[in-house]
Amino acid sequence: MVKKPTTSPLLVPGYWEDAKAELMKRDRIMKKLIPSFGDLQLIGRGDPFVTLARSIVGQQISVKAAQTVWERLLVACPKMTPAQVIRAGEEKLSACGVSKRKAEYLLDLAANFREERVHAMNWSSMQDEEVIAELIQIRGIGRWTAEMFLIFNMLRPNILPLDDLGLLRGISVNYFSGEPVSRSDAREVAANWEPWRTVATWYMWRSLDPVPVEY
Repeated sequence: MVKKPTTSPLLVPGYWEDAKAELMKRDRIMKKLIPSFGDLQLIGRGDPFVTLARSIVGQQISVKAAQTVWERLLVACPKMTPAQVIRAGEEKLSACGVSKRKAEYLLDLAANFREERVHAMNWSSMQDEEVIAELIQIRGIGRWTAEMFLIFNMLRPNILPLDDLGLLRGISVNYFSGEPVSRSDAREVAANWEPWRTVATWYMWRSLDPVPVEY
């Protein structure tokens, strides 16, 4: 009998409805886009280690491939704790389908949490950029991964991941008739989304792919 993997509780942002109302009031694209997705909204999970591990697994591969690898990892490490990942070791992690480098990243992440070199308990009281600065010290976590963490784990309301290709593509399709957009263009559009840039970003993603992203 295979033990069912443990999952973290689902979290939803309390600000979502207010953000939708404000965005629809001030942005003509959002006014049309948001109602088309009904009650769908951002959903996160509450375990910081699991969220970061899942983000590392998903780097540079398709959503479908990442899900397959993640499910294999949950069989190898059902509770997905730092201790379980370290105990599994590089060989067992690699056997689940992650590259050697990603296995190293997962082990480094686990060591950072086990040895308390990151201060996850303090993140809720820290500013966005302070959390990002701490996260990018971990191998395999760059600014994009840190921003995904702030969106999907901490549910921070005003994150604008300018390195995210999906966001740039969504802005291109919805605001520039499909023409390529620069980070500067995206920043200019997003100025109208403050302080709800996370919410607007989520709708940009949904406009390209109606299946909600999960980390």
